[in-house]
Amino acid sequence: QVQLVESGGGLVQAGDSLRLSCQGSGRTFSVYAMGWFRQAPGKEREFVAAIRWDGGSTEYADSVKGRFTISRDNAKKTVYLQMNSLKPEDTAVYYCAADRTIVIHTTPRAYDYWGQGTQVTVSS
Repeated sequence: QVQLVESGGGLVQAGDSLRLSCQGSGRTFSVYAMGWFRQAPGKEREFVAAIRWDGGSTEYADSVKGRFTISRDNAKKTVYLQMNSLKPEDTAVYYCAADRTIVIHTTPRAYDYWGQGTQVTVSS
């Protein structure tokens, strides 16, 4: 089993950067694909980015390509989401999630474990 704790959210202005972290626990963290999702008020949870268990493959939502970067450090059991050039429409609660398969998925239902979320607010 994996437990996930996100951190790094906050209130920033448009154009600023933030780095989110997701600290995992459990012996098998390194074999999980990891994803970041976000959910704005009144909207469904949406895919942001995902990374394969070994970091060898990543995928991004079109809305964040070129601005966000996902990475992982399996020795530290941590996944990161570097967010640059933030926009007001990036405002949401950001969640990290772990997927026991080796294939990257972009749908929330494919993920087995979830963190509690961290709020990101981008002012214009």
